[in-house]
Amino acid sequence: MIIKIVNFFLVTSVLLIPCGMKCGLSQDSKIKTGAEITEVYIPKLSGRKVGIIANHTSLICNTPTVDSLLSLGINIIKIFSPEHGYEGKSDAGESYSNSVLSKHNVEIISLYGNKTKPAPEDLTGVDILVFDIQDVGARFYTYISTLHYIMEACAENSVPLLILDRPNPNGHYVDGPVLDLKYKSFVGMHPVPVVHGMTIAEYAKMINGEKWLNDSMSCQLDFVTCENYEHSNYYMLPVNPSPNLPNMKAVYLYPSLCLFEGTIMNEGRGTDFPFQVYGHPDFQNSDFYYIPRSNPGAKNPRYKNMKCYGIDLRDKKIEELQSEKKMNLSHIIYAYSNLRKGEEFFNSYFNTLAGNNILKRQIIEGLTEEQIRSSWQNNLEDFKTIRKKYLLYPDFE
Repeated sequence: MIIKIVNFFLVTSVLLIPCGMKCGLSQDSKIKTGAEITEVYIPKLSGRKVGIIANHTSLICNTPTVDSLLSLGINIIKIFSPEHGYEGKSDAGESYSNSVLSKHNVEIISLYGNKTKPAPEDLTGVDILVFDIQDVGARFYTYISTLHYIMEACAENSVPLLILDRPNPNGHYVDGPVLDLKYKSFVGMHPVPVVHGMTIAEYAKMINGEKWLNDSMSCQLDFVTCENYEHSNYYMLPVNPSPNLPNMKAVYLYPSLCLFEGTIMNEGRGTDFPFQVYGHPDFQNSDFYYIPRSNPGAKNPRYKNMKCYGIDLRDKKIEELQSEKKMNLSHIIYAYSNLRKGEEFFNSYFNTLAGNNILKRQIIEGLTEEQIRSSWQNNLEDFKTIRKKYLLYPDFE
């Protein structure tokens, strides 16, 4: 199989280029995100009152999608923003209030905190909603949970939804345990594996098709697909998708290292290299250490101002992380063995992240990574069969 390596470069503002000009360049092809293909969807928005789900990742070239659409005469009357806020600066799990985008005098409605779903009054006067947010392809990354509630609100209030699709940087594989719905939460709402291998538009099609919305409702869904994208592409993000995923190494390691949030370990929050290291003050036989500090995106990290000994993954090559194509359990198995704290290693959040109560027990019982991985293969194959019904792009297999 030939794998295409895609590099995305920011080149200019949409305000200075014709509609439809390519912004994404790669060595083998030219990928255009849905947002960039303005000639397809501007006619669908013209003359309508538009609400948009957006944040700092919502870009056409290097210009915010909101700014670009307003400059093209689109009447955006409301902005809805997910976890981390419209500017992408809030900590993980940090609530934030409604605000106003002052330069355009447009209200920004928070969908993380007191509510996760637009209320009927939030959609008053809105003719159509547009979703343009960059996801990273992990079940516990909450942008797909926001997508679910947006779709549900649209279905309940008869508002159509247009998705401007974007490539999935972890879309080149599918792996991990499939969520047991007993552990449904905002960090896992659907029976999908940790790495689902789908773009936002594909995932939205699956939510509709599998009747996962409340009362099996269906959202009136439209989308603008990316051009020249395939799931075998390695798509390099043009901007960090959230404060603690600062680069592509973190994005690739995130599906594996996020499990540490359900343990007593620090996963690099409070450093300049989150999700690229892990450590603990009592970690044994390690010369490497780091000290978590209060910083933007992690104001109160675990073990703040304490030496955390552990493992540094920053020397891993991008190509090595790309080719791994699996949720790597070796890190959490090794950390559990190293600290020798038994069940105290885990906190109550672990099963929520894992999506079951099995993985924790398997680690405690000393199963190998291969034994654990084999236990989720049947459910994973069932999911892959479902997934194929909703794909919009050539798959990796």
